[in-house]
Amino acid sequence: MSTPKVVLVVEDDPVLGPALVQRLRLEGYRPRLAETGAAALREAAALAPDAVLSDIRLPDMSGEEVYRRLLAEYGALPAFFMTAFGEVAQAVRLVRAGARDYLTKPVDVDRLMVALRAALAADPQPEADAPPLGVSPAMRTVEATLRKAARVDVPVVLTGETGVGKEVAARFLHAASPRAAQPFVAVNCAAIPAELAESTLFGHERGAFTGAVARNVGLVERAGAGTLLLDEVAELAPDLQAKLLRLVQERSFLPVGAAAERPFAARIVCATHADLAERVRAGAFREDLFFRLNVIGVAVPPLRRRPEDVPLLAARLLADAVARFGLGPRRLPSAAMAALAEHDWPGNIRELRNRIERAVALAEGEELKAADLFPEAALEPPPAATPATLDTALGDAARAAIRDALRRSGGSRAGAAQLLGISRTTLWKRMRELGLGEEG
Repeated sequence: MSTPKVVLVVEDDPVLGPALVQRLRLEGYRPRLAETGAAALREAAALAPDAVLSDIRLPDMSGEEVYRRLLAEYGALPAFFMTAFGEVAQAVRLVRAGARDYLTKPVDVDRLMVALRAALAADPQPEADAPPLGVSPAMRTVEATLRKAARVDVPVVLTGETGVGKEVAARFLHAASPRAAQPFVAVNCAAIPAELAESTLFGHERGAFTGAVARNVGLVERAGAGTLLLDEVAELAPDLQAKLLRLVQERSFLPVGAAAERPFAARIVCATHADLAERVRAGAFREDLFFRLNVIGVAVPPLRRRPEDVPLLAARLLADAVARFGLGPRRLPSAAMAALAEHDWPGNIRELRNRIERAVALAEGEELKAADLFPEAALEPPPAATPATLDTALGDAARAAIRDALRRSGGSRAGAAQLLGISRTTLWKRMRELGLGEEG
């Protein structure tokens, strides 16, 4: 018999809170009621809830602050917010930050139970050796595809923009496969010097070339029966593409200077930000190699297309940075989380990691501010004022000239007209046009 899921109810309404607890018990859950934000955080620390139902308005803090604190401490978990009509905008912002749904009061409890059941069914606890890649539908699809690919021994090609987490996806695939206990070897094909590329990948024998004073085991051999990740595979030179084709087809390789080929037992996973099919059409990548490698293709979406993952990733990266730097605790309050949610992330997860690590290293206090995460915003010039039209500029100049003339003439319109070189009638008409009829 499975253990009942723990649902934390954060509600100070003396009628709604107990009613929700009673309904959750009938549905087979293990509910806990907290009437304040502080009590909710204490309950969460003691019980590690599987889901949260929270009012947005609480006596001591907002439901949004409770959610952000839980997110930073425990990562993403299904959260539902109950709100009055005037707070719908805030609830929508929370959903964009990763919460599951919001319901306006009076709450449709039946609808809430259906949504809660679906969320918990879709949120199994991750395996310790293969944590989920994200909570967004897009990354759930990627994860499901990789889990299926892990069962069969065929090459996989991961595509996506720079910094989206292609190597993380490759490591997930390795960890979910029967090869998990074997080596995972990654090589950036674009970073290998051309003259050393063959030796780096396939190894060399002693005396194979000048300077080869000892035998070198290449990355292909070091992968053993595990996984070999060829990152930026599109950048391989044509001669190495031919050797890689033989590696994939014949499952064997020849170290530089060796007399006999050696067996290759690892799985090949490739990653690239380039369009390999376009490279084939341009003659820059071998078509036969493309078809050999691209048995299962998986596109990893950019972070801007999966904003639901930002809070979870931010919490993980924050925990990692805090543990590595040893500078004391750091938190991402609601304002900082909102700033992260609003950013477009052109540099994807790599940019997110960079910003969080910088903020952790340089922040003055425990709470990270939006300015810590986006310091360049403080350096941006203020928006330029809307330029005036020619008519507006001329009118302003005429008013200033007339007022100056009136001041110099002691308020005399005749004197002002003389100073301006116009007739009294013309001055009178201009003053009326410019809204100066009561002056002088």
